[in-house]
Amino acid sequence: MTDAALKTPTDLKSNATKSVADALNASLADSFALFLKTKNFHWHVSGPHFRDYHLLFDEQAAEILATTDDIAERVRKTGNTTLRSISDISRRQSRKDNDADYVSPKDMLAELREDNLALVEAFRVVKEAAEKAGDNATSGIVDDWTDLAEKRAWFLFEAAQGA
Repeated sequence: MTDAALKTPTDLKSNATKSVADALNASLADSFALFLKTKNFHWHVSGPHFRDYHLLFDEQAAEILATTDDIAERVRKTGNTTLRSISDISRRQSRKDNDADYVSPKDMLAELREDNLALVEAFRVVKEAAEKAGDNATSGIVDDWTDLAEKRAWFLFEAAQGA
């Protein structure tokens, strides 16, 4: 089977959907990277606020993971292909992984907040590309993803006030 067999029919122009798909795939790669970093911090958080942060990180990771399927499906609905592997993600992600042996809870909160805010910026790129392509569905749904990332950043900021 060739890549052409995966071309979902759409009334959108293919060169316009390519730019939307590229922006979506970049956001998807960053979402997977953020998911794994959030789970990493969930698994390795320690200290007096352990329970609160452990639960917060787990809740946020689940929310990020749930969004990944929606992002990938938008790519496919526009007649394009999406990420295929961990190495594909690593080539496309713009956020840095954190492989440190120890990260303080305060630094975890700050790093995840910055990564979520960067994801908001990536979603704005998706929104701009979608509007330019006349892709109303992507333009509309990306608002929900943006709101979720902004909420996560807000919760992380507020949690850090007591860290």
